Amino acid sequence: MSSAVWTAQWLADACSGSVIADSGGAPTGFAIDSRQVQHGDLFIGIPGARSDGGAFAAQVIEGGAWGALVTPGHSSAAAKADGTVIEHPDPVAALGMIASAHLQELDCKVVGITGSSGKTSTKDILLAVLSTAGNTVATRGNRNTEIGMPLEILRATRETRFLVLEMAMRGRGQIADLAAIAAPDVGVVVTIGPAHLDLLGSMEEIAAAKCELLAGLAPDSVAVVPTAEPLLEPHLRTDIKTVFFGQSGDVDLTAVNGRDLTISLNGSEIEISVNFDQAHNRSNLLAALAAADAIGVRPPRNLSVHFSALRGERIELPRNIMLINDCYNSNPQSLGAGLADLASESKRRGGRAVAVLGDMLELGPNEVEFHREAGAEAESLGVGLLVAVGPLSAHMAAGFKGATVTFPHAEATADALGDLLQPGDTVLVKGSRGIGLDVVAQRLGKEG
Repeated sequence: MSSAVWTAQWLADACSGSVIADSGGAPTGFAIDSRQVQHGDLFIGIPGARSDGGAFAAQVIEGGAWGALVTPGHSSAAAKADGTVIEHPDPVAALGMIASAHLQELDCKVVGITGSSGKTSTKDILLAVLSTAGNTVATRGNRNTEIGMPLEILRATRETRFLVLEMAMRGRGQIADLAAIAAPDVGVVVTIGPAHLDLLGSMEEIAAAKCELLAGLAPDSVAVVPTAEPLLEPHLRTDIKTVFFGQSGDVDLTAVNGRDLTISLNGSEIEISVNFDQAHNRSNLLAALAAADAIGVRPPRNLSVHFSALRGERIELPRNIMLINDCYNSNPQSLGAGLADLASESKRRGGRAVAVLGDMLELGPNEVEFHREAGAEAESLGVGLLVAVGPLSAHMAAGFKGATVTFPHAEATADALGDLLQPGDTVLVKGSRGIGLDVVAQRLGKEG
């Protein structure tokens, strides 16, 4: 779609706002950070805990922005600059409404993806599949919230055939809001696991929050969900088509020969070669293929996926050491997948498996037990050295009988880890974002 439709009046009508000043023309993009506004952008002045973006509206217009969407308290000051000003009491809500109105002007299929773990990798795989069939826009980075997702929607044009949107959840009602904006044709719930337990209190509540995506689907839409997940059963609908992926499901992996896979896809058998080995990504592949098939796209015989950063990246280091950089985030479910990947890669390479594990945050009152169980899982998978980072990860040692080293924080780990490694080691680095283990991976990478 040409941005010509984005006149000041169109934008104001889309969000039920008011045009305070109109410089003519239309924006060429949208921005929420005053430091990153490009020439021709519409700046969305969002009030925040530390600062109110609307206070910078005049400044960004003078710096080349096409205009600004701000709260009434900032519209008069912004109007003194030579640009367009749109007034709305809630800029975040206005951004969502504008994105929704933009989508209604397009002729593209929309897939929404959520899950406690695996949603980004599933999105990456689905992007690779759909891109072989037409112009595809997919969520970049962590733009999966009520602010980020609308910005990704606004990247779609008239040429876009497929739009793949990742949807994050921090509490009840948030995915419902995202689903209302995106109106997806296909809703994918990849996994249900113990993430955000401190906010939601129980696995049942987590499932209910994730399944707001399914509740938001129109009657002619398709739900894609894993088999054998009883937490999802209360939320499945009889008025939409539901496709199950996984063992004995509608989409199932029937044979694995290295990276050559045989898959049963809704009654037909396909063969596909992929560029990844992880078992959890083979499961994510099934979810992605189910979603693609729901909108009429079959995968190519050879599929190459570019996975997002910090999610299982392989980095070769000196002394024949392999770093698996999976430090974007962590919860018991994703950590289990990461440890299984470490064990498989270490076995293939023949060296020692080293797990550098940071605290898993937001797990609620059972957080200590979750960490003890993670230590036991690492033990069962043959990890040779456990490096625990943070106060909660120290509890992993209770379930781990092998060699253990503990550090209070990521910086201390980064300083010492190189001396703990041996030639031939395979090293997994994984922890919640709040622990900051990316500094460990970065240090190892630089040393390499």
